[in-house]
Amino acid sequence: MNAPARISRRLGASGTANALELRGVSKLFGALVALEDIDITVRPGERRAVLGSNGAGKTTLFNCITGDFRASAGSIRFFGEDISTFPPHERIRRGLRRTYQISLLFAGLSVLDNIYLACVGVSRRRFSFLRPRRDDSLMAAAGELVEMVHLDADRDTLVSNLSYGQQRQLEIAMALSGAPRFILFDEPAAGLSPSERGDLVEILNGLPAHMGYIIIEHDMDVALRVAESVTMMHNGRIFREGKPAEIEQDPEVQALYLGGGDG
Repeated sequence: MNAPARISRRLGASGTANALELRGVSKLFGALVALEDIDITVRPGERRAVLGSNGAGKTTLFNCITGDFRASAGSIRFFGEDISTFPPHERIRRGLRRTYQISLLFAGLSVLDNIYLACVGVSRRRFSFLRPRRDDSLMAAAGELVEMVHLDADRDTLVSNLSYGQQRQLEIAMALSGAPRFILFDEPAAGLSPSERGDLVEILNGLPAHMGYIIIEHDMDVALRVAESVTMMHNGRIFREGKPAEIEQDPEVQALYLGGGDG
């Protein structure tokens, strides 16, 4: 059985509740309205792209979902549970993960060790300082994740010796630690070469079917190849929602977003 199949089996069914529900979510920074009355529903296993130009509110949206920012109004439910007031670590314990635009890796450790530490960090053994045994189940899980993100040949390579694209692949593996139920990918294709972007698309499309995600991405080609639904944002509000083909062909979307800057 290959790594995706093994991890998919561990994930199991996520129940009948929606993976993520945002109702009337707003975020204010003083007089600045960063998000206004956001309603989003994502089904278990759904892959959603959130797109928009500079200042659209995409990263603020992620910060509210993860608890890095407390929403000023509205509610956030994760698999049926209201997590609106939960701190970030409680949301992580319930199976929510996130990658960041800036790499957060241990440069002096190997690929495998970085992933192993991520697995330990979301396990019951996160406060243990014991060295892993040869039959350590978390080390075995880390090895599976290495395979899943196409870093088999570099499992013992120091992170400082990886290319930028390989570091982004490693970040995805770390986000997959502990078999999460849902992941937020924050611009995973930023700074990647065309060939690395193709590899990223293959990795994301190869994730277990139970594992849904939202991806913020400015590369429309990448976003529309890995998402089954798209939410377009503009000035802190939802501007348009639809299937990738509908969004790509929408003349207002083309006028406002295609070729837009970072946000």
